[in-house]
Amino acid sequence: MTVSTHAGRPRRRGLLATAALLVTAAMALVPASPAAAHHGWDGFETNDLVYIAGTVSSEGIWGDPHSLFDVTLDAQLPANTPDLPIPEDLSGPEDSIRVEAALAYDGPHDELEILIAPPWWSSSNGLNRELEVGERFQGVGYINSTDDGLFRPVAFWYGDDNAPVNQVIGNTLPVRAPLPGAAQASDEPAEVPSTVEDPVEMAPPAQGADAQGAEATDDSRSETWVVWAVFAAVVVAAAAGSVFYVRHRTRQDERNQDA
Repeated sequence: MTVSTHAGRPRRRGLLATAALLVTAAMALVPASPAAAHHGWDGFETNDLVYIAGTVSSEGIWGDPHSLFDVTLDAQLPANTPDLPIPEDLSGPEDSIRVEAALAYDGPHDELEILIAPPWWSSSNGLNRELEVGERFQGVGYINSTDDGLFRPVAFWYGDDNAPVNQVIGNTLPVRAPLPGAAQASDEPAEVPSTVEDPVEMAPPAQGADAQGAEATDDSRSETWVVWAVFAAVVVAAAAGSVFYVRHRTRQDERNQDA
């Protein structure tokens, strides 16, 4: 009985060591996966574009992966988006008509938290500084699905001159939802992959904006292969180390027993 107990201990220790290595490797690699880092627009009510207007009411947080600040809403809002300059990337007829037709916010809050892209993206699309408390803000975008106090614009305008800022990549909305009051079969939402249109998921640009979309897709695929290759290498190394450890401890125990 004593021999069996001592012989089993190194095997159990080896198995536990292997399991610990595998768990540690998985926990370290999962956050690096593009899928795990995905934010996208999925958490927002993308079938309902909403127009808001008011004044910035907090200094906010400016940085990666998002910038956040509060806006106190006007007591009265127009029925839908007023005549504002549409950002160039959203100036196509199918997108601009939807931005212009967005209905005014009619939710329960008189203040909303605004979530926008990081500064590196906004600075190349119309906003090269932090917004100041008391500054005019207007936006068209979506209310969060689970937090109705959180608003994420596809475009916004700031200051007295209504400077436009684009918040999506390319020339399309995340979802081209039916126009308010004019839903037809031909107006079914046309979804676009979030990895293409969400600036939060892209690294700061090293080249021109035209090449970013293709590079982001290629980089995402490359990162996926690298992650799995590293994980496979860790698994093989852990398994080999476990086998070596078990054999070494077993032989050592046998020599000690013979002695």
